[in-house]
Amino acid sequence: MSDEQAHFETLAIRTQTPISAEREHSVPLYLTSSFRFDDAEHARALFTEEIAGNIYSRYANPNTDEFVRKLCLLEGGDDGIATSSGMSAVFTAIASRVSSGDHVLASRALFGSTHQIFTRILPKWGVASDYADASDPSSWERLVRPSTRLIFIETPSNPGLELLDLRWLGEFAAARGIPLVVDNCFATPYLQRPLALGANVVIHSATKYIDGQGRALGGAIVGDASYIADCRFFARHTGPAMSAFNAWLLSKSLETLAVRMDRHCSNALALAQHFEGHPALSAVRYPFLPSHPQHDLARAQMSQGGGIVVLEVKGGLDAGRQFLDAVQMVSHSANLGDTRTIVTHPASTTHSKLTPAERAAVGITDGLIRVSVGLEHAADIIADLEQALTRVDAQR
Repeated sequence: MSDEQAHFETLAIRTQTPISAEREHSVPLYLTSSFRFDDAEHARALFTEEIAGNIYSRYANPNTDEFVRKLCLLEGGDDGIATSSGMSAVFTAIASRVSSGDHVLASRALFGSTHQIFTRILPKWGVASDYADASDPSSWERLVRPSTRLIFIETPSNPGLELLDLRWLGEFAAARGIPLVVDNCFATPYLQRPLALGANVVIHSATKYIDGQGRALGGAIVGDASYIADCRFFARHTGPAMSAFNAWLLSKSLETLAVRMDRHCSNALALAQHFEGHPALSAVRYPFLPSHPQHDLARAQMSQGGGIVVLEVKGGLDAGRQFLDAVQMVSHSANLGDTRTIVTHPASTTHSKLTPAERAAVGITDGLIRVSVGLEHAADIIADLEQALTRVDAQR
């Protein structure tokens, strides 16, 4: 069966490094920092890239190669690289393509650390950036410049679950010769394939749903070969390399991504439907709820709604903190995409470095709770969140 004929689940499970003389069924770990050369000519040809092969694990390793190849097949990308974390993937994808005097156009709703790259790190290099609004197409037209070197977006966004129209934005970027880079962390390639809708590059924090069990850090960049070539050069010489062990772990995790995402999504939808209209909440956001302002877009470009639900607790900052202290089974952590349900209060943690005005601009209220819905029984998750809301309500 060719890769073109195989389904997602089959590609995720059956894509492996070649079997060695030991005839292993599960791919072994290649815990080596370097690789031997056959002779002087072999070494020369590898370093000049006249032939492909392993040199040093900061460059490539059989385990990272397998992980990247899987993601390329699942996302539909020409090439890719693995990085040590999701943020190293974000930074590499941006920094490898910009120079002093350049400009980046981004969606306003971004993860807190990505926001810091645009507002505090890139300006030191003389790189400017602007934020456009998902709901206002004219803002993209108004803010794009001749010096714009890339467009960077998240969809769905972290944590507010704002969506951008990938097909429209892909056409907008292509018409101007600007590469479109999409952080696909929340949706994963199982729910959304931005490259098929017009994006040039996709980024992942493999720490989240790709790992799926809160065990390892990792990131990946997948997309057009020419763009990835720039990323590879930058990463090779700045060093955000993924370890062989983490690559082995994450590649194995991809084998169960589809079945896990099915459960994350069904649990999240059940939770969102249950809590919509709850008297202790001012709002519930989930892309596959008809009340989501971009519900039709979500249905058009995602196969399911994802594993994140946003709850806005009435009572602001104090009520949000009381809710976090009241949960019993559910975990309070800054991570997401775990088998275990996790609640996070972005205003005081992941997005605390943003000003109140910046948080308000992307819909992060003081009472907003990001729920990363896990794989426990849906009724048990709902019961724990219900009792927490009851306790918060009783304290008001």
